[in-house]
Amino acid sequence: MKKISISAEHKYEVLIGDLDINNLKPLLKDCSKIALLYPSEISEIVDRISAEWDLSVELIMIELPEGESQKSAEVLIEIWNTLSDHNFTRSDWIIGIGGGATTDLAGFAAASWLRGVNWASVPTTVAGMVDAAIGGKTGINIPAGKNLVGAFHSPRIVFVDPSFLETLPIDELRSGLAEIIKCGFIADEEILKIFEADSQKLLQWNSAQLLEVIERSVQVKADVVSADLKEALLREILNYGHTLAHAIEGIEDFSWRHGDAVSVGMVFAAELALQVGYCDQRLVDRHRTILQSVELPISYKQLVLPELIERMGRDKKVRNGQLRFVLLENEGKIKRLEGASEADLSIAYEKISS
Repeated sequence: MKKISISAEHKYEVLIGDLDINNLKPLLKDCSKIALLYPSEISEIVDRISAEWDLSVELIMIELPEGESQKSAEVLIEIWNTLSDHNFTRSDWIIGIGGGATTDLAGFAAASWLRGVNWASVPTTVAGMVDAAIGGKTGINIPAGKNLVGAFHSPRIVFVDPSFLETLPIDELRSGLAEIIKCGFIADEEILKIFEADSQKLLQWNSAQLLEVIERSVQVKADVVSADLKEALLREILNYGHTLAHAIEGIEDFSWRHGDAVSVGMVFAAELALQVGYCDQRLVDRHRTILQSVELPISYKQLVLPELIERMGRDKKVRNGQLRFVLLENEGKIKRLEGASEADLSIAYEKISS
């Protein structure tokens, strides 16, 4: 089992390998109840693995809606009511098992219940393993935008078990690769080289190549979060491609897969960097080639730029009314752009319009 340490408001470990819940036991001091939050589509898997646990605590099973629909105020209130019904105390724990939406929600439920209880994260998707489950960003969506309501509340432990990927639909696996490719562009070029060597291996859930890029991506996020928990500056690099991505998700009423939107957002960011003179055409072409090699989308519909700009204006990274973009000069060399002109945005967007 590989262990990657993170230093945030407290230190914790990401354990990569077979899920061994015994690693949780030393942390459960005074705990008498664990609320297990999971989406309905993996209920059979959760029932099977939880039945094998020997934690000497009461398990409270809380089944959630699927996908982004679970990240709502209504679902959160239902969770709070369930915790209240079970006299859930500050010494009790929450465990989120599922994709990024589930770990976002579970973390926010833990942050908000009694002003903060301990929680553990068990991501079951590629995107969850390399991004959402790690770093302490928790939250829910509201109609105005994605993750606008939330808190920084790090888990006490994260279990990354690649065997969960065996039953993951291929489109979900592919979508998660966008977050891995992002890590390659912002911090670890070796990830990009692995994709370029044989991209089809990355679509096989049990390939050595996929495991390696997952481990590398977790390390990238661990390094960034340990240096900047609350996104003072450095952590913004993890939002590469996300400014446009979140706007697309909003327009699509969260029906688009997050990684698909991030893929389009990264190509837009590369085109914008080229337009303002930060990077060259080679970097843009590398984005397109790698993303297309695993059949991720690189374009979005025409005639919606005004709405996208309006939605990007609600982004958490906006300062003094100015859009902020994380861009690249080269692989691993970050530039930030504030106050991009409408003309530059329009030219960059035209190049990704379909």
